Amino acid sequence: MASVAANYKPSSEAEDPLRKYRDEFVVPTFRQMQASAISPEIADEPCTYLCGNSLGLLPKRSKKLVEEELEVWATRAVEGHFDHPLGRDWMYIADTVHPHLANIVGAQVSEVACMGTLTANLHLMLNAFYKPTAERYKILCETKAFPSDQYAMATQVSSRGYDPSDAIIALSPRAGEHTLRTEDILSTIEREGARIALVLFAGVQFYTGQWFAMKEITAAAKAQGCVCGWDLAHAVGNVPLSLHDWGVDFAVWCTYKYLNSGPGGIGGLFVHDRWADLPVLEAGWWGHDPATRFDMPPQFKAIRGAQGFQQSNPSVLATVSLLGALQVFADAGGMPAVRARSERLTGYLEALLKQSRFYAPPEKASGDAEELKVTIITPANPAERGAQLSLVFLPTGRGVMPRVLEGLEARGVVGDSRKPDVIRLAPAPLYNTFEDVERAVKVLEEVLSEVEKQGIPSA
Repeated sequence: MASVAANYKPSSEAEDPLRKYRDEFVVPTFRQMQASAISPEIADEPCTYLCGNSLGLLPKRSKKLVEEELEVWATRAVEGHFDHPLGRDWMYIADTVHPHLANIVGAQVSEVACMGTLTANLHLMLNAFYKPTAERYKILCETKAFPSDQYAMATQVSSRGYDPSDAIIALSPRAGEHTLRTEDILSTIEREGARIALVLFAGVQFYTGQWFAMKEITAAAKAQGCVCGWDLAHAVGNVPLSLHDWGVDFAVWCTYKYLNSGPGGIGGLFVHDRWADLPVLEAGWWGHDPATRFDMPPQFKAIRGAQGFQQSNPSVLATVSLLGALQVFADAGGMPAVRARSERLTGYLEALLKQSRFYAPPEKASGDAEELKVTIITPANPAERGAQLSLVFLPTGRGVMPRVLEGLEARGVVGDSRKPDVIRLAPAPLYNTFEDVERAVKVLEEVLSEVEKQGIPSA
């Protein structure tokens, strides 16, 4: 471990300036996470939380801001909309986060909107941008996209009279591989481009953790006359983005994963400035010009850009929870600093896992392995992944993963699973430590040794 640590683990606080931001978050204890195999002496110490890819931890600033807004609600009631004692008039509450979001996704402020939820925003974007014709009606995506995206695409296609099995091209990895090759995506766009209306991928694939080549894919789509959109649920706050410069047409995201806004937190969307005057098909009063919004005119006058797609006034509590989290991002130096630490943390996790006697190369996950092993199906190239590593437990389909997950949870290592065989671990650079990574790998080794002793049922 020492030789591996030398390549990744900082030797001093000066080499790890973001470490102090862990204190900005509330990390649950082993006791609170009901870790049953932990000794009483450490029960009230912070657990090993590697699940920020699913739900980020609570920023203390978010808690403070939410409590402040509850007090304003209690003491100022409706007057909080226009006469807020802390200068955060609810009428303009979304404007407090728009500059932060623009910085994180690489956009102009007018190109982003803090609003809604991911799938609702995706439907808004599909209604605005998916314009099929008899010749050009297909949607290109990755196979096994997040189910909500699949449902949205299928219903949008069906509502326009097309058969999803024909209209949706879902690309699969090559036989024996777990992730898509960029060359295969680009060649499909070139071959099928004249029939593709929309290219819509996840920025980072939720199951494998693959970060797609967004710049190259967007350029290829645009060259073929296709609209290009992205689901950034697992990318925003995780990997560096330059949506405006890349020429992305639209993007949508949630904020409760790497942005740490809280469960079910408010969503966001991006619309490139070239589409600033695109007609809004599902108008709501919060997308109307704020100068006359409260005059209640009968005719809708959209805000230019992404914010014209707003419908209802955003949840103040959800928005300030996000604001607190984004303030931490900004103080830490934004995405360049966050990404640099993320690469070291995830690289360290990968390197330690590969030292395990249970480690097997990823091609084993496609075979008929009988021996107890763990492999990583996330790309090894840091430029093709974010914080997350997706671990596959062998032999597949034999119930190994649930037993490993149970053992990790009992020892206070928190990841999440995707059936039947994957556990996802994601060191979050704003609050995880290199010691978290070390402990997670040590505990995993203990759990696999225990499973090995207990044996694996026959196929």
